[in-house]
Amino acid sequence: MKIIMAIIKPFKLDEVRDALTGIGVQGLTVTEVKGYGRQKGHTEIYRGTEYAVSFLPKLKIEVAVNNDVAEQAIDAIAAAAKTGQIGDGKIFSYALDSAVRIRTGESDSEAL
Repeated sequence: MKIIMAIIKPFKLDEVRDALTGIGVQGLTVTEVKGYGRQKGHTEIYRGTEYAVSFLPKLKIEVAVNNDVAEQAIDAIAAAAKTGQIGDGKIFSYALDSAVRIRTGESDSEAL
């Protein structure tokens, strides 16, 4: 099993969710986060005053999947989240040792 974590632009959430649903992923967790990469933030004007925005709003999506679906999930997220502009985000994948569904007590692959 793997956890796939993706940092994406907020307006791409629906497209990413639809792409994951299309390949059979049944659940995901979304967290509002702030950060920066190569963008290094930007400047905005509010009431005539210019100020720097160092951390940009992003969404962090976490999905637990079986190993055989992991590459498909990564490809689906990458295709759905891509705008071609700087700041599209990143995708990380790491091993998941175990999972337990609290309601039923099912574990590992059955819990996903």
